[in-house]
Amino acid sequence: MARLRDLYRSKIVPEMTKEYGYKNLMAVPRMDKIVVSMGIGKATQDKKFLELAKKDLTMITGQMPLVCKAKKSVSNFKVRQGNETGLKVTLRGIRMYEFMDRLINLAIPRVRDFRGLNPKSFDGRGNYSMGATEQSIFPEINPAKVEFQQGMNIAFITTADTDDEARKMLQFFGMPFKNLD
Repeated sequence: MARLRDLYRSKIVPEMTKEYGYKNLMAVPRMDKIVVSMGIGKATQDKKFLELAKKDLTMITGQMPLVCKAKKSVSNFKVRQGNETGLKVTLRGIRMYEFMDRLINLAIPRVRDFRGLNPKSFDGRGNYSMGATEQSIFPEINPAKVEFQQGMNIAFITTADTDDEARKMLQFFGMPFKNLD
């Protein structure tokens, strides 16, 4: 089932407790949710781009995405208030751990010229964000059938109080951060 959830319970919780000295099991930081989002600017000209991105995001996450609408009109981008310009999926529970497992072990190693994730992309409250330049790094997507390349943002929301605790927990999960030494 969810390999990373079992890893969290068996190895990460004891390691984090030993390193940070938590008195209570509930004080140990854990993954809360993962939000995968795509901004589709081309959707203002043609709705087929939105449908293609929705199909790809559904295959990647295993969950139907929520269509996001523009909050403001921006004439330079030819966007009107209410236009459908993006998609997002919020993953929790077992689906979250399965997506994280596929991302760490299958998708990230497929990135060309990969040198590690930026360890400074934390927000100050223990949440980490990263970007993927194309959807074809995921094994569910057939690169031959991709009609247009679409990037995505992936945000890891944790219950950690500090960036250091969240970074250590994500390293235990196997996130390949690059060394800035």
